[in-house]
Amino acid sequence: MMKNVSGTIIILSLLAGMAYGTVDTAASSLENIPTHYPRTIRSFASTFPDQHLSKTELSDAVSQRAWTNFLNALDYDHIFLTQQDVDQFRKWDTKLDDILRDGQIDFAVGVYTTLISRVEERVAHIDTLLEKGFDLTIDETYQWKRRKEPWPADTAEQNELWRKKIKNEYIQRLLSDEFAKEEADAQSKENETDATPEEEKKEPVDNSEEVLEIPKLSPEEFIRKRYNQFASTLRDNDSEWVLQLFLSSVAHAYDPHSAYMSPASTEDFDIGMRLSLVGIGALLRADDGAAKIVQIIPGGPADKDTSENHLRPGDKIIGVGQGKKPIVDTLHWPLYKVVRQIRGKKGTSVVLLVIPASDPTGSQTKLVKLVRDEVKLEEQAAKSELRELTLPDGTIRKLGVIDVPAFYANMKASWLPIGGDVRRVSSDVQNIITELREKEVEGIILDLRGNGGGSLLESIRMTGLFISAGPVVQVREPNNLRILPDMDARVAYTGPLVVLVDRLSASASEILAAALQDYRRAIIVGDSKTHGKGTVQTIAPLGDEKQLGSIKVTCSVFYRINGKSTQKMGVTPDIIIPSAFDSLEIGEDTLPNAMDWTLIRPAFYQPVNSVKEWRNALSDASDKRREKDARFTAQKQLLDRIREMNETKIVPLQIAKRRDLARAERELRDLQEEAISTPDGKDNEEKNDLVLDETLNILADMVTLSKKTKATEANKAAEADPMGQLENGFIKWLRGQP
Repeated sequence: MMKNVSGTIIILSLLAGMAYGTVDTAASSLENIPTHYPRTIRSFASTFPDQHLSKTELSDAVSQRAWTNFLNALDYDHIFLTQQDVDQFRKWDTKLDDILRDGQIDFAVGVYTTLISRVEERVAHIDTLLEKGFDLTIDETYQWKRRKEPWPADTAEQNELWRKKIKNEYIQRLLSDEFAKEEADAQSKENETDATPEEEKKEPVDNSEEVLEIPKLSPEEFIRKRYNQFASTLRDNDSEWVLQLFLSSVAHAYDPHSAYMSPASTEDFDIGMRLSLVGIGALLRADDGAAKIVQIIPGGPADKDTSENHLRPGDKIIGVGQGKKPIVDTLHWPLYKVVRQIRGKKGTSVVLLVIPASDPTGSQTKLVKLVRDEVKLEEQAAKSELRELTLPDGTIRKLGVIDVPAFYANMKASWLPIGGDVRRVSSDVQNIITELREKEVEGIILDLRGNGGGSLLESIRMTGLFISAGPVVQVREPNNLRILPDMDARVAYTGPLVVLVDRLSASASEILAAALQDYRRAIIVGDSKTHGKGTVQTIAPLGDEKQLGSIKVTCSVFYRINGKSTQKMGVTPDIIIPSAFDSLEIGEDTLPNAMDWTLIRPAFYQPVNSVKEWRNALSDASDKRREKDARFTAQKQLLDRIREMNETKIVPLQIAKRRDLARAERELRDLQEEAISTPDGKDNEEKNDLVLDETLNILADMVTLSKKTKATEANKAAEADPMGQLENGFIKWLRGQP
């Protein structure tokens, strides 16, 4: 699982690789390669394959995947190198395994040097393009998604590609400035209209520290600065960075979660695991040259931000500013360098320039200001609320919602039984259930949305709160298959239960949801599937020397008790209510070289009740409610459009068409925001949670079905043994029981 709950979290997803041969590295800016690198590389070659779950030896096939990873990492959009460059590297695509065993890095440095030269050529060409200018009335298009496209055949084809690329970025910047001015003018007019005579007489207040403005650069200045800075960053990268790319490319050929960690990266990881890293509280991954938000960490600054422009999963950070200082463009920076810009002293502010997840083309950006802080365990603790729902017939249902943001635990006391003073999620949830039962709730929702996992043992204990005893998860290791059970026969809650998930529910969350679904103990509601991370990683040093670094290696796979893996497939809910995450490229199946879904023999277990029989009735009732709800209609329009944009590879380069397209997106988002904020036409301080609202309705229906089922069973029992029922009823009356 490797769940890290630090203020800023890094996923080491930099893809890299190497080839083998005699490449001229004389022009390389990477000089003085440390003498221990050959030992590091040979140690990796001998250690990593043996410790990986697959036990796959280094081979030509592994070499080819690593070679592909390497080139895609250096030129992920296939725009800097040409096919002629790639053909020169192709002869070495099956020889990376030989390079590793020989402990060589020369070819990787040489290829990196070639990239620097090509980038500098492009920077010079950009100056020519900007000086010449663009005709924005021509009806032409640009294919902005190029990850799977071939490299340009030669310089002439590359020049035409870059003409359209820079023209696209020029239009993006023009429209961004245009819309920013419109919003500023509209806000100014609104303030003038709302101002009272008394307020108009007051001296203006200096709120400059709170005003967030995109750096005032012309489109030409902005683009030049971006690419000059990118070229400078490439030149400044040291050999340790190249080595990490070099070895991580091979690790990623096995699966996307394995990696080589240089000494500096290992130190960053250790800091994060000690919960002493101060930042914004977000899980980041390198994506298309930007730092992509994978998850917002509960209790962190990003999670607490209630501003309109708050960070969301799928957003891409392309610039970072310190307080009032100018924002530094971080597009194409290595992830670790972006993270170090975001990280800082507690209480200081950081400003992020972000491409919203809802606009993957980058036509619009937003600014997010956050105050750095630590993410404290207390702020990630499970919480609950009591909700009362009035049914059409006037019946009031008392329902409990338990929000579980992480599977936290005190590792020093992890094997102590539930209860006592040990702080962990299973104990906290058990206490919450006791409180909710005292309030006579009729049903409970377990909200696991955004829960990226944590302690495996806690997911087993949590499952045990809702079943008597039995297997919870199966774990396959290289030479072993273990069935991990809940051994405690006590049950904290036996009533109607719904588990709420989304695309960000991963690892331990998927174990819990899958087990309760397999036992037919709960109805699962949420996105079309959960994240699909069914693997576990461990960190291991490469040797006794700290300078050799470490490896993060996949060592085991989870399986449901029904024998199916959660890897890539995740958990499919019984009732699907999609959120915005369902329209984004989020999930294990979107990662390159993800390990495949597999099947093993089911464990022996006994389903505990018949909630599966209610699924169709609950789903049909939910569908009918949502069809009549204007909020869901607006949300569906937005999600369909986001999905369409993510699937579309081509954007218009005619300014009028592009403006209309961008304006339509803004209007659609405004419509959806308005529909969610004011579903009844009244002003609400907080936006309603559409998915949770409907899940409460589903739970209310479930309570009704449960009561009817119990009544039917009681009637049948009474008909079969009327005297026995009378006797039992009299005994309960004497005891004062209901």
